[in-house]
Amino acid sequence: MPALALLSAVFVIGFEQLVQWKFGATGVVGLLLLTVGLKANSPTISTIGAVLLAVLLSGPAL
Repeated sequence: MPALALLSAVFVIGFEQLVQWKFGATGVVGLLLLTVGLKANSPTISTIGAVLLAVLLSGPAL
């Protein structure tokens, strides 16, 4: 079990770094809102996070 928790933590940190590199701080905030909303079972917060990420994903590529 400790190995699974370590692997999961490494994956989460790596994914967060990828989002931050690709979408900046706004992407991290969107991911954070989505995660907190899902864990707190709050559809409003998770929807705000999902919409923020969707806007970032659909924006024009530089």
